[in-house]
Amino acid sequence: MVLITFDVARVVSIAAFLFFGITCLTSPYMADEFQRYGLARFRKTIGVLQLLGSVGLMAGFASPFLLIISAAGLSVLMLLGIVTRIRIGDSFYETLPAGIFFVVNGFILLIAAQQT
Repeated sequence: MVLITFDVARVVSIAAFLFFGITCLTSPYMADEFQRYGLARFRKTIGVLQLLGSVGLMAGFASPFLLIISAAGLSVLMLLGIVTRIRIGDSFYETLPAGIFFVVNGFILLIAAQQT
């Protein structure tokens, strides 16, 4: 059961960060959001990191090392997202997606590390 959940978590995270990365790089709404966060100058960097994280999770099917690095990187990115949301006074519900993806990628990291 854990391995099925692990695979589902990976696929969900891959799809989500592929979407988030593309949206971060191309969406005028996200450009406005990054202004609101006070992080406009980091928007493209964060978008690229999200895309790299997604690709790394995909590559993790062939390389456990890339899976671990990618899941760790996305966990850190989401932890920083939580901190940013709290810092700017966003609600619990606005902060929740970053929290969920922090937990999802932490789970991926934990299981991947145990498998190596």
